[in-house]
Amino acid sequence: MRIGIRAHDTGVQTLPELFEHVEKQGFHCVHIALAKSIKSFKPTLETMTPGLAFTMKEMAADHRCDYAVLGNYKNLCNPNPEKLKEITKSYTYAIRFASWLGAAVVGTETGAVNEEYKYEEANHSEEALQIFIENLRPVVKTAEQFGVVLAIEPVWKHVVYTVERARQVLDTINSPNLQIIFDPVNLLYPGNVDRQDEIIEKAFELLGPDIAVIHCKDWVIEDGEMKSIAAGTGNLNYPLLVKRIKEHKPFIQCTLENTTPENAVAAREYLEKLYAES
Repeated sequence: MRIGIRAHDTGVQTLPELFEHVEKQGFHCVHIALAKSIKSFKPTLETMTPGLAFTMKEMAADHRCDYAVLGNYKNLCNPNPEKLKEITKSYTYAIRFASWLGAAVVGTETGAVNEEYKYEEANHSEEALQIFIENLRPVVKTAEQFGVVLAIEPVWKHVVYTVERARQVLDTINSPNLQIIFDPVNLLYPGNVDRQDEIIEKAFELLGPDIAVIHCKDWVIEDGEMKSIAAGTGNLNYPLLVKRIKEHKPFIQCTLENTTPENAVAAREYLEKLYAES
């Protein structure tokens, strides 16, 4: 496993500090969302220049780090036509920037059929799925033009909320530049946590060839709601997940989420120990 971390979980304020911190804590890649990770200026579309990309690429290389994912988690099912137009444009800029940065994957979730980007029952409808697929098509075409992979992350609260639905999107779009970020915790909710092993197995069965990156966090239920926490501190069956990673995805980039600077190393070491023992 090539274990990395979500950049905005490191608690650092500048890009040079980010990569110093990442190397010091023993990580080899980052999942970075520019707006959440850059504090010295406000990242916008106009700041996404080749110069910024090359500077960031050089900083990462100096610390033996690469970019697992450039995040652009915006709602491709936004029902407001003007906002959807802006969102689609942001994907074009992110994909182009990723091609300069050396980030093979631009990551996104799969949206909600409201402007608030929140769960509602209609997110799981067939109509919502068709809206997402049609809005996704031009974004994937842009990814093909720039030689970048767009990776969708299925989430139970969003439009693509099951492994089977993710497979349907992949088959319908039918592009080598569309892949999957697999986060098993995001496919869980209190009503299906007893099926987590089945969901993990099904993901590798149906999505295996198209899984580009894996997100690693853990879960507990508090007051009837799912809460995401650091890997190894909750109830996810990590021995099973790591076993499947070792069997099917050697050296895949696995980025930690929901860690703190204080527990990130322990989470990394937990995964490394499981991998060695699998």
